[in-house]
Amino acid sequence: MTIKGAALLLLGTSIWLIGVATAFTAVSTVNQRYRYKYLSQYSDERLQLSRQFSTTVPEEPQSKTYLDDGFVFGLEGSGIERPKGKVPQVVVEGDSLETKAWQVWTVWGTLMFHAALALTSLNQMLALNGGNVLQTFFQASFLFLSSYVLADFGSGVLHWSVDNYGNGRTPIMGGIIAAFQGHHAAPWTITQRGFANNVYKLCIPFGIIPMSLISLMSGPFTTFFMTVFCVLEILSQEFHKWSHMTKSECPSWVNRLQDSGLTISRNPHAQHHLAPFEGNYCIISGICNKVLDETGFFRRLEHIVYKWNGVESNAWKLDSNLKDRTLRGDYRYK
Repeated sequence: MTIKGAALLLLGTSIWLIGVATAFTAVSTVNQRYRYKYLSQYSDERLQLSRQFSTTVPEEPQSKTYLDDGFVFGLEGSGIERPKGKVPQVVVEGDSLETKAWQVWTVWGTLMFHAALALTSLNQMLALNGGNVLQTFFQASFLFLSSYVLADFGSGVLHWSVDNYGNGRTPIMGGIIAAFQGHHAAPWTITQRGFANNVYKLCIPFGIIPMSLISLMSGPFTTFFMTVFCVLEILSQEFHKWSHMTKSECPSWVNRLQDSGLTISRNPHAQHHLAPFEGNYCIISGICNKVLDETGFFRRLEHIVYKWNGVESNAWKLDSNLKDRTLRGDYRYK
């Protein structure tokens, strides 16, 4: 694999990530826009009927659950009850902190499939290199490290998009969106989840079907790169969970991973949980957070979305000054 090929792979994956996030955000915001349009038309028709028959039509109470746009992180005024103290809170109907057998099979089946795919790719790379183990080792190391960095970027893009757009009704990603947004109401809840219960939702966008398609359409280098990427995205929720646990609650090897910066640590992620939750979105290592926040990467994306269809991010709904600054072109993280 040449340097040019590696650069093209990184560039292509970055474009793919932004494209997926843009497509997802487009679906979510179009869904919101047409729901607003429908509700507006419905309200006008009710008003006309009430005038025509001289009767008063009682207003229906506003529904604010994880299925609705008014949910806004499940914070005060979102329509859900917030228990006092550090009490676990599950906001998605049907969700549970109990690990189910099918979740274990889903997660470990996915990870075993990805491991087999990675080993197959390595074997194919070795064959293409004529059995040169050293060359294959350096190529695989480069692909792993670059995928590790890009996966951190990808976790930030995913986190930003599901935190700020869509709701529990969004197709395919609705469960993930509701879980991420509701997490801000009781962030300690994640620490009560077992491994499989915590990460199984991410086996949908980063699981067997997407990787099967990628492996069919690409060679061993891209397949290995994307397999590492998908595994890290699945594990990102577990890294995320560790960042909400105290040192005494984590195994010593987890603390060492955090102290070395290989996984997101407690203090950097705690910055994300300060309202209006507008930065520090990356949750694998957090290595990309500084550059993304200082360049205003996510504010620029929010500005593009707003100019396209007028839908505000959830962060804007919590901080009108953030909205004003973004619309003025001041994208810096403060």
